[in-house]
Amino acid sequence: MSSFETTDTEETVTCLRITVYHPRQEEQQVFRALEFCQPQQLRADEMVKFGRDCNVCQYNFVDPRVSRIQFALLFFRHFNSSEFGFQIKNMSKKVKLIVENNELAYLNKVDLPETCTIRFGDYQMLMQKQEGQSEDYFNVRFELAKMSLWQEKNLLLRAPIPDTCFSYADSPVEMDENE
Repeated sequence: MSSFETTDTEETVTCLRITVYHPRQEEQQVFRALEFCQPQQLRADEMVKFGRDCNVCQYNFVDPRVSRIQFALLFFRHFNSSEFGFQIKNMSKKVKLIVENNELAYLNKVDLPETCTIRFGDYQMLMQKQEGQSEDYFNVRFELAKMSLWQEKNLLLRAPIPDTCFSYADSPVEMDENE
């Protein structure tokens, strides 16, 4: 028997890819405390906090308008399932957190879908979950967007559909049935 046949199968780790955008990132460098394009492994039982306080939060935004603790993520396993997910909880008393057009007030939490957009103040984030099997760890990987995530999303929605050559219009166009 070869060593290949007897080695343990490598367990994959769930990864949360977070693409961030702020309109004044170039001038203010609000994301300078984040490490980009490198997965960072976190324990599954940790509540991961995002905010301005570097003594409390694992991920910091260098901006006095961000709350000390802006929001928190919790990794969990769905009930009676082998699938993992994330919950997001608004930890700011002053700023509402918008998750896929749902407004979360202070201490409200919601399960994150596989892919979703999050906004607070001028900050925009696209969160995408890549499934894994590890019960002990998960990864977070940051990427920096060059343009507004809302603008990018609208451009994608308006892109032509190759099969039919139709694109989405700004408003519906009325047509007579006989035309």
